[in-house]
Amino acid sequence: VPPSPHPILPPLAAASPHCGSCPSTRPGFLNVHLIPHTHDDVGWLKTVDQYYYGAHNEVQHAGVRYILDSVVAQLLAEPRRRFVYAEVAFLERWWKEQKEGMRRAVRTLVEEGRLELVGGGWCMGDEGAAHYSPSVEQLSLGRRFLREALGPCGIPRVAWQIDPFGHSRQMAAIFAQMGYDGLFLGRVDYQDKKARESRQEMEFIWRAGGASDPSPDSDIFTGILPNRYNPPLGFCWDQLCSDPPVVDEDSPENNVEAVVSSFLRIAAQRFRTNHIVMTMGSDFHYENAELWFSNMDKLISHVNAKVGTATPTVGSPISVPAVVTLFEGSPLHPQCSIPIPVLTLQ
Repeated sequence: VPPSPHPILPPLAAASPHCGSCPSTRPGFLNVHLIPHTHDDVGWLKTVDQYYYGAHNEVQHAGVRYILDSVVAQLLAEPRRRFVYAEVAFLERWWKEQKEGMRRAVRTLVEEGRLELVGGGWCMGDEGAAHYSPSVEQLSLGRRFLREALGPCGIPRVAWQIDPFGHSRQMAAIFAQMGYDGLFLGRVDYQDKKARESRQEMEFIWRAGGASDPSPDSDIFTGILPNRYNPPLGFCWDQLCSDPPVVDEDSPENNVEAVVSSFLRIAAQRFRTNHIVMTMGSDFHYENAELWFSNMDKLISHVNAKVGTATPTVGSPISVPAVVTLFEGSPLHPQCSIPIPVLTLQ
């Protein structure tokens, strides 16, 4: 068998431990982590070229090159803002169009942890009908580009499988053995999700080696996102959405109290820890990234101001962390004592 033209990269432990930083959390409080992201299908209702250039918007309004332009501009404008991106097929094409000054700026965003690459594959690969060989190949291809273009901090540490229709323990094992710290899932069976929410088992250790292979090499900390990968109801601030913006000026349209109260109700305990993930984005969002970021800035400011003097476990401080920081307190860490369930399939 000839060698692969895109060899598997070494485990992610080789990545720099100094990539970025995370806002501090508050012990005893329910900490809500907003994850700004866009999900950009590498081919669906339109071709890859049509999606990238924004052609045939009568079929679906989507232009990935403009999403990346807009997101990077907003990150550079405000140091507190962060973003998560996954689809390397589009990023590589956009990267080729950028001048060296913009490339340096993006590398800085990545090194500071403000632009977090997740997944790392050329696309978000299917898990149900794909053989493991092309699955590994496309992961290796994407990670190779990220390493060469962005350096060690560009190598993802979190697997991001938010849209595949079903999940296999084969892929979970591959992610674990490639050194990923954790795995996020979006689509799961509705009955399974309902049961997990009732038992607070939306986070678990996936023992992907199965009962026949109890080796921890295939164990991976896994989280199921609460809204598939969409924002909570009423908090979608993309140009494709119709939810009202946050108005905090002296105006008859001022809605801060209603927005904050609604947010605190939504931040319910679906998880066993005091850290909750809220994805803020969806399919081909952030073409006008200012809409999203300006409203999230207001939401964070007003919620944190309201709970600033709240009793622990009642308030919900929120921040926009790099995804990888959510796993630093996972049960795979030797000092962690949180009782997280273990999933083992035969």
